[in-house]
Amino acid sequence: MSAVMNQATEAGCFHCGLPVPAGSRWQVAIDGVDRAMCCPGCEAVAQAIVDNHLSDYYRNRQQLPQGVADAVPDALKLYDTPELAGRFTGADGDGEATLSIEGIRCSACVWLIEKRLSQVPGLRAANLNVATEKLQVTWDAARCKPSDILQAVREVGYAAYPFDPIQHGELLRKNERKLFKRLFVAGLSMMQVMMYAVPVYLAGEEPIEPDMELLMRWASLLLTVPAILYSAEPFFRGAWADLRQRVLGMDVPVAIGLAAAFIGSAWATFVNRGDVYFDTVTMFVFLLLCSRYLELVARRRAAGSLETMQHALPDSAWLMKDYPASTEAALVAAVQLRAGDVILVKPGEAIPADGQVLDGATTVDLSLLTGESTPQALRAGELAAGGAVNVSAPVTLRVEKVAKDSTLSSLIRLIERAGQGKPKIAQWADRVAAWFVAALLLFALGVFVFWSWHDPVRAWPIAIAVLVVSCPCALSLATPSALAAATDHLLKLGVLVMQPHVLETLHRATHMVFDKTGTLTEGRPELQSVALLGECDEPRVRALAAALEAGSAHPIAHALGGSAHGAMSADGLAFVQGQGVEGRIEGKLYRIGNAGFVAGIAGGSARAGAADGVTEVFLGTEGQWLARFELADAVKPDARRVIDWCKARGKQVVLLSGDAPAIVGQVAAGLGIGEAKGGMLPHQKMEFVQALQRDGAVVAMVGDGINDAAVLRAADVSFAMGSGAALAQSHADAVLLSGSIASLLDAAQAATRCMQVIRQNLWWASLYNLVAIPAAAFGMITPWMAGVGMSASSALVVLNALRLQRLTRN
Repeated sequence: MSAVMNQATEAGCFHCGLPVPAGSRWQVAIDGVDRAMCCPGCEAVAQAIVDNHLSDYYRNRQQLPQGVADAVPDALKLYDTPELAGRFTGADGDGEATLSIEGIRCSACVWLIEKRLSQVPGLRAANLNVATEKLQVTWDAARCKPSDILQAVREVGYAAYPFDPIQHGELLRKNERKLFKRLFVAGLSMMQVMMYAVPVYLAGEEPIEPDMELLMRWASLLLTVPAILYSAEPFFRGAWADLRQRVLGMDVPVAIGLAAAFIGSAWATFVNRGDVYFDTVTMFVFLLLCSRYLELVARRRAAGSLETMQHALPDSAWLMKDYPASTEAALVAAVQLRAGDVILVKPGEAIPADGQVLDGATTVDLSLLTGESTPQALRAGELAAGGAVNVSAPVTLRVEKVAKDSTLSSLIRLIERAGQGKPKIAQWADRVAAWFVAALLLFALGVFVFWSWHDPVRAWPIAIAVLVVSCPCALSLATPSALAAATDHLLKLGVLVMQPHVLETLHRATHMVFDKTGTLTEGRPELQSVALLGECDEPRVRALAAALEAGSAHPIAHALGGSAHGAMSADGLAFVQGQGVEGRIEGKLYRIGNAGFVAGIAGGSARAGAADGVTEVFLGTEGQWLARFELADAVKPDARRVIDWCKARGKQVVLLSGDAPAIVGQVAAGLGIGEAKGGMLPHQKMEFVQALQRDGAVVAMVGDGINDAAVLRAADVSFAMGSGAALAQSHADAVLLSGSIASLLDAAQAATRCMQVIRQNLWWASLYNLVAIPAAAFGMITPWMAGVGMSASSALVVLNALRLQRLTRN
């Protein structure tokens, strides 16, 4: 046993025995000793082994694995042990996990991995997000094991391991550095080869001496070798993985074109006869890598909001163990916090967990959670969301939810699930690209046969040009690049897109159906007016009402307390259920509540006359009525603007609510909504939406996300007004994190612009191929021109998509 451990230490990685890269920081504490690991995959597996008390695996193994091919399967089997498999299995017996995938280069990789996973028995769903390089899988635990999924991914040439934010971020940075190195080598080779190619092009009718030309050919060959063997290695590896799976991915025509050009040029150099294309080869590799590097940067930017959130929760917190006896605070790890702990949050620090303010008042920055840039006030007794930044003053909080269950953590989990899957337009593009590659290879073969008969000297370069110019990279990038840019931009504005079809369906929605309470209205009573019934002025009756309601948690009490303009205190408060509150202020008895309750001390009767939907609250003292407060569920300030926007674009607006029809009709009339239905139960709302759909309508539903779960699921696309704890319970396709109905306009604008960009990209990719492929087949385009055209086409598609991140807010 000790010999094996020593061997592991000497060989490098303690888990698999492979060499550890210089400067590597991957390590795991095993039996109290930090052991070096060669990659995030080995680190993740080794950490899981230790966390689940399976370290005996290392103590009892008889030898190290002999190479990667044997090392990984043994490690993967450990995920089938009950201790590890239980982490991925839910109460219903299904497994679910998020995996990081190493080695993704483009959308062709996504297609290949998903196609291979579709062949795994018992796998229910597999969706790989090209923007975040994360794979979401669900499976039947009775028919499929975690190791089956990890092994299937490995068989097509990629590494998969359980997702960890820190390791995943390090992996993305590592891939970017590796790709940049390949790009640098390809660029250096291209520049050097061009130095030898340009004199030949410029020689014209005065040819270069044969010995000198042969020397330049050999020099170009040697300079091209690094570009082919190192820089172009991902294309050849991807093509080989495609062919092993008997599929034709986008790397196949690229690899064939590069190999054909290089081998043909090398042969011409050896026999000193024919043309060489070393300059074309190096340029093509360089431009291809430029395109992929640009795509990688775009994917990193698309995942930037999620990465920012993952780093927003602090690693530490100030714990006040003896509060309130002592206000001393000790620095502890945030993961050690438990519900009931009291913590101190200093100005400039992020709140580590959801909690209630015990002492102090401050303002907090909620921009990361809601997209709202204006700081919000936070006072004693109010709840603070984990992830919000304390702006102005120190506050003391009692932890209500630990860090992993905080608002921000819940939001991160939703975002990780978001974007898994593809809308119909993306699925169409993938299917077209797959068939396009097969047709392209047959067409290139036909072109080669024709030119071999017509003009054998030109057959080889023309066939290479056809292969190179028609690589469907732009076609496959057209949709995912636009969707990634649009969803990332919306997240910054406070709109979380959960399902892939949201933008596409919202753009073509014919009916906008709104819930009332909490959607178009504030969802809580607000003071509308004060009618004076006695001798006191308005500021005093407001102050009296606030003092009496100060100890009540009732929504009406909150509305009255928030309207106070003075500070008073009441003694001997008595709360009468369903009636009101009685208490003494400055020695005098007061009552606040319904008319009958207040009449008990005021005598007589009050002047009533409230409209539908308005709640009346009366204030009185001994022998005198003082005031009547009118409260109602106020319409949100932006509601009318949203309704007008929908109507201006020809969409039918409908209001559905469970409230009384008279109240619903009043709100609808005030907002200009022509069709409104009140008194509707949840199943009736769902039946109404389904009836619209049967008539051909495309329905977008906006509701509160919890009570409207059934109708939200039934709608073609749905939005929930979500924040705080409601996030985790949302059944909608998208969540308006800010709670502002105006965010719907941001989503609608992004949907329109996103579909425009997707159509532009698809039209450009199609038009480019329609023009470039015949031109190459007729010999009008040389191989180097084909390389420039293909790379420029892909770059144009990505750059066009990135414009979506500069949309302005409505």
